Amino acid sequence: MTDEMKDVQRNPASFRDPSGFLFRASGVLYRQVNRVYGEHYDRLLESGLYRVLTDKGYLIPHREVAGPGPLPEIAYKIIAPEPLPFISYPYEWCFSQLRDAALLTLKIQKIALDHGLALKDASAYNIQFRNGKPILIDTLSFETYREGEPWIAYRQFCQHFLAPLALMSLRDVRLLQLLRVHLDGVPLDLASCLLPARTRLRFSLSSHIHLHARSQRRYADRPEKAPHRKLSRFALQAIGESLTGAVRKLEWRPAGTEWGDYYEKTNYSPAALEHKKALVAEYLALANPKVVWDLGANLGLFSRLASDKGIDTVAWDIDPAAVEKNYRQCRRQKEAHILPLLIDLTNPSPGIGWENEERQTLLARGKPDAVMALALVHHLAIANNLPLESVARFFARLGRFLIVEFIPKSDSQVQRLLATREDIFPDYNEQAFAAEFQKTFTVERKTKVGDSERTLYLMRRIRES
Repeated sequence: MTDEMKDVQRNPASFRDPSGFLFRASGVLYRQVNRVYGEHYDRLLESGLYRVLTDKGYLIPHREVAGPGPLPEIAYKIIAPEPLPFISYPYEWCFSQLRDAALLTLKIQKIALDHGLALKDASAYNIQFRNGKPILIDTLSFETYREGEPWIAYRQFCQHFLAPLALMSLRDVRLLQLLRVHLDGVPLDLASCLLPARTRLRFSLSSHIHLHARSQRRYADRPEKAPHRKLSRFALQAIGESLTGAVRKLEWRPAGTEWGDYYEKTNYSPAALEHKKALVAEYLALANPKVVWDLGANLGLFSRLASDKGIDTVAWDIDPAAVEKNYRQCRRQKEAHILPLLIDLTNPSPGIGWENEERQTLLARGKPDAVMALALVHHLAIANNLPLESVARFFARLGRFLIVEFIPKSDSQVQRLLATREDIFPDYNEQAFAAEFQKTFTVERKTKVGDSERTLYLMRRIRES
């Protein structure tokens, strides 16, 4: 085993596909291509499909490396895919991210068929976002196409993409969270029940969801009786075009949520806003991070103070409308270093799947160098009854530096939270805030935001981990 193949650890999410698996060695991510997949892997390269997809930015590039890998007795090749700054999951995406991922999957299937291959997997988890765009990360998703065979990934595509998109568009955008419960996509019979009755008159949804679900139910106990028609390459292309049309027709307009128009209703004066932006930029320069997580990013106004400097920035927010608007701006302006994602910090993405390890927790997927928590602490402490000590401890688990804003009760945004509930927070004040946070952080800078009652802090974690 070569030096770069020491300290090997199998990826707990990569075990279902007999074609190969991911592993880390000395902190570097590799993929073992098993011998059983060798013919398809060679076809991917020799057909020119790999070159076409990587040149277009549709497929993650890789390099072949020396080394036997964790299971040399079944290994064909070892490849090192280009690393990604952060791994996200479909239930953390906004509507347009899932839609763009679906359209990319169909685009790749079309190009693959033109090169004599087809996607054998159409899992949403095979898509990640790099440089602001979706990209396929599973090099082993392709197989040699054989004339007459159906698209084996058709059901998976409908469950992972079409069904949740239809539910988000036509029922409620929050139904995306069904993907946290159903790891292999939304069951089509469930989607069929939840969708409005009028969708049965919409040909694409009727055929790909309702009739598809009926067929699954009919042959659930006797799959050998299910019709197996031979499909030409032209027929597969037609299915792809039909699915593309179905996805493109699904839309969601981000409006009506609580914080999607936050900056239109904020109590900041223009002077206060500009001073706060200048302070955040100054604190970022002092922290000098390579990776930033902006918790409660809303539309990403302050996230871009980091991402515009080339700092990889994950912009988290609880509001689907805010994340949607943020992503649309990223796409429109072709921003490469910001990734808007959906999160409820009081119930963040858990470890799910087999042994609770197939999909990792938020904390297990990396640690930012700096965390921004602007106009957030009062939501956690007052709207969610979280003790300040607990909030500080959580932030300390995330990053080495913390840019955090304290907003007193007299601020109109805090009064907005208290308007519909009893004030049971006698200890919510800046003195108590500072005392609790200084148990885990040292204060590097502390500045009042001009023309406001707010204070912005730059803190450094006391104990390194």
